[in-house]
Amino acid sequence: MTRFAAPIAEQIWDMKYRLKQADGTPIDQSVEDSWRRIARALAAVENDKATWEKRFYHALEDFKYLPAGRITAGAGTDRSVTLFNCFVMGTVPDSMGGIFEMLKEAALTMQQGGGIGYDFSTIRPKGAPVQGVAADASGPLSFMDVWDAMCRTIMSAGSRRGAMMATMRCDHPDIEAFIGAKADSARLRMFNLSVLVTDPFMEAVKKDGSWDLKFDGVVYHTVQARDLWNRIMKATYDYAEPGVIFIDRINQANNLNYCETIAATNPCGEQPLPPYGACLLGSINMARLVSMPFTEAAHIDDKHLDDLVATAIRMMDNVVDASRFPLEQQRLEAQNKRRIGLGVTGLADALLMKGLRYGSPEAAEQTEKWLKRIARASYLASVDLAREKGAFPLFDADKYLASGNMMNMDDDVRNAVRKHGIRNALVTSIAPTGTISLYAGNVSSGIEPVFAYAYTRKVLQKDGTRTEEEVVDYAVQMYRDIHGEEATLPDYFVNAQTLAPLDHVRMQAAAQKWVDSSISKTINCPEDISFEDFKEVYMEAYESGCKGCTTYRPNDVTGSVLSVSEKDEKTPAETPELAAEAAGGDVIYMSEPLDRPQELEGATYKLRWPDSEHAIYLTINDIVVGGHRRPFEVFINSKNMEHFAWTVALTRMISAVFRRGGDVSFVVEELKAVFDPRGGAWVQGKYIPSILAAIGGVIEKHMIATGFLEGEGMGLKSDPTARVVNIDTPRGKACPSCGQYDMRMVEGCMTCASCGHSKCG
Repeated sequence: MTRFAAPIAEQIWDMKYRLKQADGTPIDQSVEDSWRRIARALAAVENDKATWEKRFYHALEDFKYLPAGRITAGAGTDRSVTLFNCFVMGTVPDSMGGIFEMLKEAALTMQQGGGIGYDFSTIRPKGAPVQGVAADASGPLSFMDVWDAMCRTIMSAGSRRGAMMATMRCDHPDIEAFIGAKADSARLRMFNLSVLVTDPFMEAVKKDGSWDLKFDGVVYHTVQARDLWNRIMKATYDYAEPGVIFIDRINQANNLNYCETIAATNPCGEQPLPPYGACLLGSINMARLVSMPFTEAAHIDDKHLDDLVATAIRMMDNVVDASRFPLEQQRLEAQNKRRIGLGVTGLADALLMKGLRYGSPEAAEQTEKWLKRIARASYLASVDLAREKGAFPLFDADKYLASGNMMNMDDDVRNAVRKHGIRNALVTSIAPTGTISLYAGNVSSGIEPVFAYAYTRKVLQKDGTRTEEEVVDYAVQMYRDIHGEEATLPDYFVNAQTLAPLDHVRMQAAAQKWVDSSISKTINCPEDISFEDFKEVYMEAYESGCKGCTTYRPNDVTGSVLSVSEKDEKTPAETPELAAEAAGGDVIYMSEPLDRPQELEGATYKLRWPDSEHAIYLTINDIVVGGHRRPFEVFINSKNMEHFAWTVALTRMISAVFRRGGDVSFVVEELKAVFDPRGGAWVQGKYIPSILAAIGGVIEKHMIATGFLEGEGMGLKSDPTARVVNIDTPRGKACPSCGQYDMRMVEGCMTCASCGHSKCG
């Protein structure tokens, strides 16, 4: 008998969490071995190790409690990794030396597998004077480019994939450039972006008042608040970024607002953290706790839930002592406050088992009740730990009880905290659970609705072939098991594709009321939602008490949401276009290449790359079509023989593309996006991530000079001639890990349904 509820669960365990030797030989022979490994590692800090190992194992058994991925993969492995998922780094100083010291700290943290968050509001705006060097500042976005290149370098060097969050205050003078940064799809690809929105700004938006953009008390610009708000909304409407963080509400609701100020979050936004703060995450699997599902008597036993929460809190508290930390400041911050984030997953499935429609007032009410129960049990468990092991070092009873969410907690809990102290300053958070939800049998993720009742997943086999398997939602499969495979699902079964955006907001607000930190959630919006209705989603999120808001609207820029049932009835246009092969479909090629005239007009450019012995020479020849010059061929030459193979290959490939005609400006953007894992170089005051990116810049310069492009960064981001034909479902972006077109937006992060890859880790 296997413990796994679905084949995908076992595959995720084997890929992500199973302990193996360096050559791939399994050490964990079964998932029970993995549970035992984790339980033993977290019980190692206890006096009675045997008793607590047994209790911890029981909590893990059958996926009832799901520690975050880094704990599941790293606990008990004796590897130099952190068990904390993400960190917010120190405050970035407004000095060159301080900025690059922060870059070094970020690299060390990411090297151990931690995602990072940064507030870039502390860096002076572009054009501000720099004293002592007779120069103007390049601004925070230029340094974000450096962070972006570092993250890609660390990731490509073999460490766990990187993830970063960048925040900027809504009153920073460079906020408009920050808002529009993701319009260039090749820029800041390793970052999630969020604007720190203040209460005074929201009031100015409502009143259509003016808004000062300032730094160090100096007003640089004054804008209309509503205009700036509309720019934020339009960017996220078009590009799904930036997100919005209601930063004043976060600080007001923080149990530690008497000793810290928050200005940044981890990459998925569910953990607002102070400088050097870390997020330690885990989830109660609500779908596994429902007794008598799909009956009138369906329920979750309160005592069972309380006991499971208490064990989970103890396990998470022990992680603080069992984990390694990339930096000493991170260790001290974690031990002084012992902040943890216990959340839930499988919530939507649990609601279905009780016959409740996700997004309905009844479902929101049940969600609030469950989350309050978990919050109470978490606080009381942490109080018991304080009685046994001591309160967190910065605990001050009077200040703590007069802060944040503790002011709303029940009197019996407050009295217990006053009498005995509390071990963990903050205890609850709703983390992204995309991968661990698959590992738990494809339960619904976090507090998200069911994404799809079922979908087809392509699985790569050892011989290189791919097989298809159906992946069914946990609750749907349970309903089928009870009522038969052909049973019609009741009306209360809803999914992310059909749910109204304001129903999403209702559920997030219901959960937020009893969550100390924040919530990682995506509000899915239909492609045809009007801009005014889209803005209403954010305003409703603010008015209903949410701490932030992240939306996803499928479109040509963001990619389509994975479709699971409807077939694409569109017929590809009968034009000479290049199409990608998909699902056994045909490939349609463009017309024959343009004929080469005897003579062409062109230019040769010399490119000197720092630390390279020989320069590279680029010759770009143009052809005149319809009275306009357009690039026709490229020749790339260098005396450096190490460059010979790739310069010849690049010459042939780029020239082949140019000769096919059409808008070939995407070639520039593709080259500019290439990074060198060894690091790029500063060229004429601008950071260039690789020599290939430099070549792309030279070609772009030529295209601008000949009138083919209007300006820098104004080329296409992808090949406009690529068309997919004969496929069963509309496709979005390909997964960068496995190449499958199964990317979906879940909990604020694009996640692959085929392999579990997530940009946010």
